[in-house]
Amino acid sequence: MARILIAEDEEALGALCARALAGDGHEVKTAADGGAALDELARQEGRFDLLLTDIRMPVMDGIALALAAARDFPDLTILLMTGYADQRERAHGLDAIVHDIIAKPFSVAALRSAVNEALAVRARG
Repeated sequence: MARILIAEDEEALGALCARALAGDGHEVKTAADGGAALDELARQEGRFDLLLTDIRMPVMDGIALALAAARDFPDLTILLMTGYADQRERAHGLDAIVHDIIAKPFSVAALRSAVNEALAVRARG
């Protein structure tokens, strides 16, 4: 299965996403903000299949994280998530590096579907 890094500052939501995706057999790591996620990507030399990141976070937001991750690890598939329409608008210019944007709130089924679709596109690559 896939190696997934989740960057989410809401601890309960990050844990829910991690449990759901681990339950599907994926290896999941979590980070509390974009800076910590970028550090984890560097420590693991980018060996993740998917980065699932909230857009609005302290320290480094998800858009800055996506830009840095895409620059340093161009093969990494990136999914953004947000509950804010203005943040979704900010991310629309990132179509070249971001696979999709998941609107919060979302169900576990919708999360799994978005992740599986992103990983399937990556596999066809």
